[in-house]
Amino acid sequence: MLPFTADINKGVEECLATPGAILLDVRTPEEHAAGHIPGSISIPLAALPARCSELGDLDTPIYVHCLSGGRSGQAVRFLKGAGYTNVKNIGGINAWTGKVEK
Repeated sequence: MLPFTADINKGVEECLATPGAILLDVRTPEEHAAGHIPGSISIPLAALPARCSELGDLDTPIYVHCLSGGRSGQAVRFLKGAGYTNVKNIGGINAWTGKVEK
């Protein structure tokens, strides 16, 4: 398996430049509360099946991140399987160089 190489900084920049896009944080509520990217929506990976209706239409651009890229990869696979067509794993907040809010 190839190492994960997405750049969360470029991913967030692309998300912010995309009209109607959602920045989805799939970390736990505790991780999100400890520090998150401003404007991100918190739906933990375990809650995603029950809450994916909060993400809008199946063609809504969704940029998914977690701590390192693993859970966001699982979330992207789930969302694509659920019919979402514009989903991207942008990696982990541990590589984020921008502002974090609590």
